[in-house]
Amino acid sequence: MTNPTIAAAILALAMPTAAASVETALSLEAQAKLRCAAAFALVSHGQDNGNEAAKKWPDVSERGREFFVRALAGLMDETGLDREGIGRLVSAEAQKLWDKDEIDDVMPACLVMLESSGL
Repeated sequence: MTNPTIAAAILALAMPTAAASVETALSLEAQAKLRCAAAFALVSHGQDNGNEAAKKWPDVSERGREFFVRALAGLMDETGLDREGIGRLVSAEAQKLWDKDEIDDVMPACLVMLESSGL
C-alpha cells in the first residue's frame, strides 16, 4: 500500500517558478536530500505497484519513506515552507527525475546517503 504522504507529494500540482526559486536557495546538502527523497518516493511507489524497473533496487518501503519524512521535515525547517509548499517542491523534483529519466542515475548515491543516515 502506498504511503498517502508520498502519494500526495508526488501527485501535487507543481508550481515550477516558486519551486525553482526555493530550490536554488537550498544548500547542496538540502538539494541532495530533496532529490533522494523524490527518488525514494518514485521507487517505493513503483515497488508497491510491481514495476520491474523499481524492483531492481533494494526495498525502500520503510527506510526510504522514513528518509523522505525526515528530509522533508528538515526542508520545512530550512525554508519555512508549509506542507503544501514542500509538497510542490518535492513533486517538482520527482517530475524532473521522471521526465529526464534520471532515477537510475541518482539511486546509487541516494542509497549511500540512506545508509549513512543510519536509518
